[in-house]
Amino acid sequence: MEFSLSPHRRIRLTLGFDDVSLVPSATTVDPRDVDVSFQLGPHSFKFPIIASAMDGVVSPSFAILLHELGGLGVVNLEGIFTRYEKPQSVLQQIVAASDEESTALLQQIYREPVKPKLIEDVIRQMKDAGALAAGSLTPRATRDMGKVAVDAGLDILVVQSTVTSPRYRTTRGHALSISELTENLEIPLLVGNCVSYEVALEFMHAGIDGVLVGVGPGQACTTRAVTGVGVPQVTATAEVAAARDDFHENTGKYVSVITDGGMRQGGQIAKALAAGADAVMLGSIFAGCPETPAAPYHWGMATPDPSLPRGTRVRVDKQIPARQLLFGPTSATDGTENLVGCIVSSMSLCGAARIREMHEIELVFSLSFLSEGKNLQRGQRLGMGV
Repeated sequence: MEFSLSPHRRIRLTLGFDDVSLVPSATTVDPRDVDVSFQLGPHSFKFPIIASAMDGVVSPSFAILLHELGGLGVVNLEGIFTRYEKPQSVLQQIVAASDEESTALLQQIYREPVKPKLIEDVIRQMKDAGALAAGSLTPRATRDMGKVAVDAGLDILVVQSTVTSPRYRTTRGHALSISELTENLEIPLLVGNCVSYEVALEFMHAGIDGVLVGVGPGQACTTRAVTGVGVPQVTATAEVAAARDDFHENTGKYVSVITDGGMRQGGQIAKALAAGADAVMLGSIFAGCPETPAAPYHWGMATPDPSLPRGTRVRVDKQIPARQLLFGPTSATDGTENLVGCIVSSMSLCGAARIREMHEIELVFSLSFLSEGKNLQRGQRLGMGV
């Protein structure tokens, strides 16, 4: 839906999680019959939540724990665990730093080069424990170290940056080609982040298995404030999901859509699924788990950027074990605990027994900035179905 910005320009209405609600169905589903599993390439997971590749959140040991619980954690293969032989002592420096010095300290710590041997060690640690090894690299690092990670036994490769585009203009060397990468890759490839139909569709035609949706929505990221770039997550997810559905109809291949960031409650995760996501990627909420490597802090991958930091170190005061965070029992009434239970309840009330059925759920919106006399009124329904 669009509005006039000037005689020659239009501006689109976009929606975030707080702008929409789910419409309960005339038919509800027994919660015991709700299946929240999702598929990524040949791999199945018990619940649609992936832990983000943030050094303060996912260590190899935390990834192993999530695997044991039935989920997936992605390790940052350009992070502290692949730069330092003794990462825990470095993490403790970050935890002990004051708020004023934390960003400068992070910039200093991340100047240490990534070491291929440590990439191999991190992947081997997860594999030796029987866990899937999922790792994240930026597009530039994928060119240099992707083969090292794959040869070490990586199971899922995530090529990720603040904004990833299928066409990259540069006068400084050869940019990573996603289509060339997929031609030689035998493991699932996730690419992100993006927020539009056109970009997602082009990535899908390049051969990816999953796409990450979201630019700057996370608690530890300030990309939207620093650069002004980003699209609210409900609209972004719906656009990318539309690309997935069109691609699936035309090719028969189903590409997973993963909404990345901006969710700290079970209800927000359910809204992401209703907007078209197959799973979500979370970071901040896991930082409250004592099993995470830098508890009670976390920070985004763009925080230590040497030229333009786009993030901050965030403290999470609420401590809760990962198993309880995901499955309960809960001591909270705000949807920040027992996340899987919240998703199950939402799907049950909306009449969805499977995640793909959530993609058909109706959403309504009520935007406070829309006053009487505008084209849209509070409570007017917005068709988000596929």
